[in-house]
Amino acid sequence: MGTGTVRGVLRIARTAHLAMLDHAVTGLPDEACGLLGGRYGSDHVEVFVPVRNADESAKTYAVGPDGFLAADRTLGPLGLDVIGVMHSHTHTDPYPSPTDVDAADSPLLVGWHYVIVSLRDTAPMLRSWILDDRTIVETPVEIVADRD
Repeated sequence: MGTGTVRGVLRIARTAHLAMLDHAVTGLPDEACGLLGGRYGSDHVEVFVPVRNADESAKTYAVGPDGFLAADRTLGPLGLDVIGVMHSHTHTDPYPSPTDVDAADSPLLVGWHYVIVSLRDTAPMLRSWILDDRTIVETPVEIVADRD
């Protein structure tokens, strides 16, 4: 996916959405993070895998090797892949920071969905982004029923 590539709506399964919001809140005062599970190349998050913020910081996040191992253990048996990452912003809008854009600048992460949950206001706000080629493009989000 290069610059200007149009993506569809990011569909997030209801249980994955609720798990993201819960993990963001329970991660306070630090940023929380987790990995998005879905079919490779899809715009459908079927499973959310909460992981430890290896940075242990209120301003940055990092998924450590233990987080990717947890995702492999959870997603592998389901035939799913990591298709993106979620992290929270504890006091700012759900918009990618320069640090977020820098972290996404890797050919290995092209096409990943970057979901940000802002805890700035009373109600959490979730938005999704594609950060390919240092370009920030918002992806609309739709919460959908879980698959049986």
